[in-house]
Amino acid sequence: MLTRIDHIGIACFDLDRTVEFYRATYGFEVLHTEVNEEQGVREAMLKINETSDGGASYLQLLEPIREDSPVGKWLAKNGEGVHHIAFGTADVDGDAAAIRGKGVRVLYDEPRRGSMDSRITFLHPKDCHGVLTELVTSAPGPRAEH
Repeated sequence: MLTRIDHIGIACFDLDRTVEFYRATYGFEVLHTEVNEEQGVREAMLKINETSDGGASYLQLLEPIREDSPVGKWLAKNGEGVHHIAFGTADVDGDAAAIRGKGVRVLYDEPRRGSMDSRITFLHPKDCHGVLTELVTSAPGPRAEH
């Protein structure tokens, strides 16, 4: 069962400049940064609030490290802006299978490693009214700052 909006992914050309905008404008601070080689991005997670299920909601800022990465290709076509929405779930495998059973294309056969050691998969935007949708199961335990 989907429990919350885990994060909104925002593609950007310059991660440091974009982080500074969100910090200076809204007071959001970076909780976590990492380079995800598999996804081809450098990213920052900015925590927005806690949620009733023990998780949190974030903005995920994404800068491509390769032009041929999915985010790099998306930026070249669309420019900066909202890239995807991610819903939190306790069971990414089960929810992905249930959603696939309703005719929605799931982009990965098996969930992959996401930010902060989460497990993720994506749903095809053509099956989700034009919205690239991510399903996220957080890593066990509290999310630590890196």
